[in-house]
Amino acid sequence: MIIIKMTNHDFDLLPYQDVSLKCFNPLIKIYKSRVTEAANGNHTVIKENFYKELNEGQRALFMFYTFYNHACKSILEFYWWSAYFMAQPKSWSAIKAGVKFFDDEAFLRLLEDIELELKRHHHPVTLEQFHVTRDDLGRNQQLKSAIDSLYISFEKTSPLSINKINNYIEQNIQQFISIQN
Repeated sequence: MIIIKMTNHDFDLLPYQDVSLKCFNPLIKIYKSRVTEAANGNHTVIKENFYKELNEGQRALFMFYTFYNHACKSILEFYWWSAYFMAQPKSWSAIKAGVKFFDDEAFLRLLEDIELELKRHHHPVTLEQFHVTRDDLGRNQQLKSAIDSLYISFEKTSPLSINKINNYIEQNIQQFISIQN
């Protein structure tokens, strides 16, 4: 298990809204470092081994922010990353399991709506078939309209989701942070 070490003083100074991100950032750094070190290695194995080292709360946090940090940048990024993760059934399932873990029904419904819409427009469900580009959104007005609406929901729901995650971490700090004196 990978637990973040933090002094009591630093934790007390940490703004509430940044708690979950503060717990995520060291995890993503470790993950990226491992991927870089094994440049010619099997990234799927590296990802799965890293994921196994995390406890259930950390997995939920990791998958939420892995999706969120890409999707929040713009509507095009929201569209492309949603399609990309959906084309990786294990990752897409892990993202959904993560929001279920935090008991986030609104975000789970959003993910299910994204999935429905992408499947309705015949988006790939495996990476072997994945040839989606960000430009595809502009070529299909019906899809663009649906994604626009979903992105608005994403922008409304995400802050509430992050708040739920922060609450969970505050109530279960030992799963994420080791407070050092």
